Amino acid sequence: MDLEAVRTFVTVAEAGQFQKAAVDLSITQQAVSKRIAALERDIGVRLFTRTPRGAELTIDGQAFLPHARDLLRAAERAVASVRAGRRPLRVDVIASRGAASGLMRAFHSAHPEIDLDVLMLLDIETAVTSIRSGAIDASFRAVAAPGRHLPEDIESVRVLDEPLQLLTGPAHALAGAKSVTVAELVGHRIWMPGILPGSEWAAFYEDLVAEFGLTIEATGPNFGSDALLDTIADTPALATFMSEQTRLVWPAGHGLRRIPVTDPTPVYPHSLLWHRDNPHPALATLRAHLAAPAAGRSGAGTWTPGWAR
Repeated sequence: MDLEAVRTFVTVAEAGQFQKAAVDLSITQQAVSKRIAALERDIGVRLFTRTPRGAELTIDGQAFLPHARDLLRAAERAVASVRAGRRPLRVDVIASRGAASGLMRAFHSAHPEIDLDVLMLLDIETAVTSIRSGAIDASFRAVAAPGRHLPEDIESVRVLDEPLQLLTGPAHALAGAKSVTVAELVGHRIWMPGILPGSEWAAFYEDLVAEFGLTIEATGPNFGSDALLDTIADTPALATFMSEQTRLVWPAGHGLRRIPVTDPTPVYPHSLLWHRDNPHPALATLRAHLAAPAAGRSGAGTWTPGWAR
């Protein structure tokens, strides 16, 4: 159904005359007549009866009028929902307990007036496709990885370098250490069942293993962080890596230890991705908000893979 014809019908009904409706719509009276005739053919009934006083609604026209107004209001709401600044900013944070989620919580606290939709997409290909299609406005990713290049229309900026920590149970050989060097981790089993083959974090840990000779095991099903914490607490031979800003809560009886890793400190590089033509005004606000943490990126005494430097 032609919305302009519906709009013309409502205008004629309210004006009571084709000529006055033409003036209100800034079109010719002939154009008004053609639109009404086309609408009547489309719905199969007559909407107006011409009288010496102008145009009067038929019984069918009276029945159609409130629905026509509803159609126009629905169209206005549809346009407003996607008008720049009127819809929520949609951002992918990968996981609810990670650093990206913390960055978005801080952004929301600083800018509560901005509506947000926060979602979690697992792999970078899905995130990039969603950015390019307009399904989301931005995504947090470690964007550089061997053999992977972003499309030319996708922009990125490094926003956070997050140190890794070692998480152990109370009976682990390193549990009493205030910090551990990377060299001291050689020979210890580091269990990380959540590593997804082909993901950017898989590439990060593969390079960490290759450079320092660590043993990282991704065997077994991934039952989530709670099951991981249970296993680490009960198994003296296992430890795991945990990003510094990952939010975790565990039972007091677990006695888990979060131990800083040093000499060097492995840091995970977080970047923000967005489409270069995205007009959402809140996206610029988000990028400005993240610019301050980006200025404090890790340097001397830290390690990132060669592809992230």
